[in-house]
Amino acid sequence: MEVLARVGEVISSCADTSVWALSEADLLAALDAVQVVEQRLAAVRLALVREVDGRAVAGGHGASSTVVWLRDRLRVSAGAARHQVDLAAALEAGPVVVRQALGRGVVTVEQAKVITDILGDLPAEVGAEVVDKAAGLLVDYATRFEPKALRQLGRRILGHVAPELADEAEAAALRRAEARAHDRRHVTFSSPHADGQVRLTGRLDAESAAVVRAALDPISGPSGLGDDRSPGQRRADALTDVCRLALHTGVLPDNGGDRPQVVVTVDLDTLRERVGTATLDGGERLTPETVRRVACDAQVLPAVLDGAGQVLDLGRQRRLFTGPLRRALVLRDGGCAFSGCDRPPRWSDGHHIVHWADGGQTCLANAVLLCRYHHRVVHHDGWQVRLAADGLSEFLPPAWLDPTGQPRRNHYHRRC
Repeated sequence: MEVLARVGEVISSCADTSVWALSEADLLAALDAVQVVEQRLAAVRLALVREVDGRAVAGGHGASSTVVWLRDRLRVSAGAARHQVDLAAALEAGPVVVRQALGRGVVTVEQAKVITDILGDLPAEVGAEVVDKAAGLLVDYATRFEPKALRQLGRRILGHVAPELADEAEAAALRRAEARAHDRRHVTFSSPHADGQVRLTGRLDAESAAVVRAALDPISGPSGLGDDRSPGQRRADALTDVCRLALHTGVLPDNGGDRPQVVVTVDLDTLRERVGTATLDGGERLTPETVRRVACDAQVLPAVLDGAGQVLDLGRQRRLFTGPLRRALVLRDGGCAFSGCDRPPRWSDGHHIVHWADGGQTCLANAVLLCRYHHRVVHHDGWQVRLAADGLSEFLPPAWLDPTGQPRRNHYHRRC
């Protein structure tokens, strides 16, 4: 305690010193020295944490674990407390060279964590001698490489210290990692937030991630000029498009006796007058503009109610672009018809130029193919769609974008 008190006094004198007057050489030297001192103090702290944990001090103070006790005692997060307890145990159980290197400030706390992780992943059959040799080599690497690079080098450490075991150990480690990733796979949807967003989180093993990425990558690029979506937004749209395509196939298993579908509940006045809101079958609210957009194609079934809540229509098939009508629409447009878009037909929905709720007919003369992104653009951003004299679609931009209102066509799918 006397030593720590003297250290505190010295650090206080340093903290009270103005650094603006230091030369550049002294400034850099002081920064390096502080880094070393900080790591050496961390080594002392971790030794204390290990002893506290070993003595079960937390239980004597009424805490359920050392992590909880440290969180409250040191006023750190539970994650930071867990990190200290785990690293302290790993340093104690591992080769002494790692503890000594941290105590001298040769390696940082981050590097020590990387080294103990790598050593902990070595197969048990390599023996203590190989582990010690690997630890020494990793400590040497730590004097030249930051934690991420050190971890990359550590993946091949057996090839340097025990090449005769490297291939078999690497395969075994890979199998363990694959099994661990497979066990931890999950996808979670949060409850809808007040702002209408739903958080999607999850983990995938490498093979599943490759499958998902292969499905998303071809359709997550910019869809043409004026596509200002971020990469994350494009991937989110691509994931939705893949799911919409799966719904279009008709081969998904039934869900509670029904084919997979999205049901939107809306009263007829809301749909016609575009005032009010609608409800998804999960309780989420939608604007009438969104309802009119999603009501355009076959795999979204609107449930239309009168003012008393009586069902007037549940997915009228006669208004949907299916069968020969969709095939004719695909032959005519070749894909999303919006100017500059290269999305193919399978990623596109049929859109009523005059909405069916406004009396528009479900026919080729009142239809155009639109990808999900441009379907939203047409419904929400003021674009107008019409068929020209030659029977092909044209898009008239809103006045704020082009005051001249020059019609635009898609020249990607056909020469016109």
